[in-house]
Amino acid sequence: MCGPHDTWYHVDCFVKSRDVLEFGDKGVDDIVGYKTLKKEDQKELVEKLGKGTSASSQKRKEEDKSKAEAKKPKKETEEEKQLKVQNKLLWGFRDKLEKEVSVEALKVLLELNEQAVTSGESKLLDAVSDCMVFGALAKCPECPEGKLTFKSDGYRCTGNITSWTKCSYVTRTPKRKAFKIPSEYHDADVLKKYKYKKRDRVFAAETASSKEGPVSSVDVLDGLPSKPLKGLKFAIVGNLDFSEEQITQNICNMGGQIVTTIDNNLAACISNKESISKPNKQIKAAKKAGVQVVSTAFLEDVKKGGVLLMIQKHNLAPWGDDPQKRIIVPYASKSGASNTRNDTHFTKSIPEKLKMMVKGGAAVDPDSKLAETAHVIEDGGDIYNAVLGLVDVTSGTNSYYKIQALESDNKRGWWVFRSWGRVGTTIGSNKKESFSYRASAIQEFKDLYYKKTNNQWSERHNFQKFPNKFYPLDIDYGQDDDNIKKLDLSKSTSTLHKSIQDLICMIFDIESMKRAMMEFEIDLKKMPLGKLSKKQIESAYKVLNELTELVEKKSSVSLFSDASNRFYTLIPHDFGLNKPPLLDTNEIIKQKIEMLDNLLEIEVAYNLLKGEKTSNEFDLITKYVQNTHAVTHNQYGLEVVDAYKLERQGEKERFRPFEELANHKLLWHGSRVTNFAGILSQGLRVAPPEAPVTGYMFGKGIYFADMVSKSANYCHTSKNDPVGLILLCDVALGSMYELTSANYVTSLPKGKHSTKGCGRTVPNPTGRQMVDGVEVPMGKGVPSDINNSSLLYNEYIVYDTAQVKIKYLLRLRFNYRW
Repeated sequence: MCGPHDTWYHVDCFVKSRDVLEFGDKGVDDIVGYKTLKKEDQKELVEKLGKGTSASSQKRKEEDKSKAEAKKPKKETEEEKQLKVQNKLLWGFRDKLEKEVSVEALKVLLELNEQAVTSGESKLLDAVSDCMVFGALAKCPECPEGKLTFKSDGYRCTGNITSWTKCSYVTRTPKRKAFKIPSEYHDADVLKKYKYKKRDRVFAAETASSKEGPVSSVDVLDGLPSKPLKGLKFAIVGNLDFSEEQITQNICNMGGQIVTTIDNNLAACISNKESISKPNKQIKAAKKAGVQVVSTAFLEDVKKGGVLLMIQKHNLAPWGDDPQKRIIVPYASKSGASNTRNDTHFTKSIPEKLKMMVKGGAAVDPDSKLAETAHVIEDGGDIYNAVLGLVDVTSGTNSYYKIQALESDNKRGWWVFRSWGRVGTTIGSNKKESFSYRASAIQEFKDLYYKKTNNQWSERHNFQKFPNKFYPLDIDYGQDDDNIKKLDLSKSTSTLHKSIQDLICMIFDIESMKRAMMEFEIDLKKMPLGKLSKKQIESAYKVLNELTELVEKKSSVSLFSDASNRFYTLIPHDFGLNKPPLLDTNEIIKQKIEMLDNLLEIEVAYNLLKGEKTSNEFDLITKYVQNTHAVTHNQYGLEVVDAYKLERQGEKERFRPFEELANHKLLWHGSRVTNFAGILSQGLRVAPPEAPVTGYMFGKGIYFADMVSKSANYCHTSKNDPVGLILLCDVALGSMYELTSANYVTSLPKGKHSTKGCGRTVPNPTGRQMVDGVEVPMGKGVPSDINNSSLLYNEYIVYDTAQVKIKYLLRLRFNYRW
């Protein structure tokens, strides 16, 4: 069965979620079927939900009023008179055609006059009647094979600009010619007596406001030009250049409103850098909600429109989610009706992330209920798995179709699983068919693939897109990893320093990565249909380049539609029930380029600068290693093989608000080699809220040490694998919350910026050095003045990733003594 999956709630759960479910301040009178409940159940609902205002009684009043107004006699307009005459003429021909002319003859008449031949007797009668009253329609002027057909708002083309895009041509005044009727059809009286007379069709006024066709990105991104902040909420935080009254007036004039509650319904906070560096309760709330903090300059720039882009452009904070995910920018349709999100019923139950397990070269769809017991069939290198997409910005189509041929892990059962629907919603369904033979399941898979794409499975590598048919997406399940060989430096032509080549080989050791279970999580917001391959993302970049040229040339809507369809098919988007917007401005194209940059997650998003071993920096680092090796960690010695100066992309900007914070230290952080691809591309991260609390002595944060061996233990090297990687980071500690035993910190005391676990052994304070305002605690270990601590050595914990800037990466050799 195809359609939305309804859900139900316990009464208490419904009450808790009433705002999320958009029940708000409604009451029991707004619940369908309330009066059919038992009296005790009605009483419970009244107590917990309230009576509210009866929407139905209000509706009845409005209906009664409308009926009263309807009784008043209305004067017939000139247009209504013309429509009456026109309809009488059309229905006169239609009734006679229905009585005297066969369905086959109607089709032949349309074909002879080069008209669109529709299916169904009723539509054929309408088409021939239109031609006899007004004349045969000329071909579409915008596409080569397009033919026009009557719709309520005009004559629309049924052709295609390309295999990706329907023609969007529509007119109310099409070119016409005489409708020809061959003599062999004169046996029908209505056809024999027919004489062509030129007439123009009259359209009813109410259809003039109907809006079909693609939605421009200007509508979606800019909102109403006169009210670019309409319906959006803002909060003012701190002492700013303008008074609170001035800012409030400015925002209200643009349709926005000022609120005091900071949550994920907020568009942005208006504040300054000082407020971020010394965060108060409001700034902390903004950070927790992922809300951007923008400067007052935002208020001037946003007057030109593009509120979503302006929020991101003027963001002062190192945090901030995609504003399009938490706020809805209203826009006006051509008819003046405002757009509102009406898809909550179909999207509330969709999880943000979905864990997939790769088996048989592809991930078994969890909805098949076979992920634990079956795998995708692989035969002769062919993996019988397909994810298909179909997007049309004109009609609003945003569909997917997934097919898999599955085999039980014990090879005793076979299935074909397919699912379909609208991307990003629960609209759709799935079907699972079992087969007695492997070959039968494979054949059914191939038949479905052909039916949906018009391409044979065997020809998929030479795929040809057909109009109104699906296009295959290239999903990356890591199935090609078996073909990736160990990086061989002897065959490398790279001009990078050999030391850096060694480091890259070490970090991206394929065999080490394969030791982990082959599972991955799909972000259903970023990649609604799966983890897209690099090849597919690169293809999408090319489409964006093409769109940029279309903007420069001020091309037609049809060309923008075509390129937009291709882009949204290659990169599936979650639009809920809304139409995909045209990619027709430089602003939205820039936004999509940034999105692709994020999706691609280039394997190494940082710069490596080879440090000279004769430099002062190298000498300082090696001395820091030698001096801070703890006496209790004597099972190995440490040797610095190489030191690299790092500048991670974007980290400098993220760290900037904390540069003025007092108490910066250069501290150690160790981790397994296999973790460094993620660390170098995404930075050091705090464990997510859903991670278990065990193992975090001072809460979920990023842990550092001032004794090198304390951190080196986390490199997890061995006698057989003695080379590890360790970081030196500039850590903005500020005022530290000092503890001497385990204490799980969920929030720091007021005025504190970090936690320090105070150890019994510390680097000698007399040996410390200051480098560019950062303390390097490189003295040899000495007893501290704290005797009652349960910790042997100091630990430093920060809970904000922006307080960390990676400075050096060291390759260490662990010389094991036993």
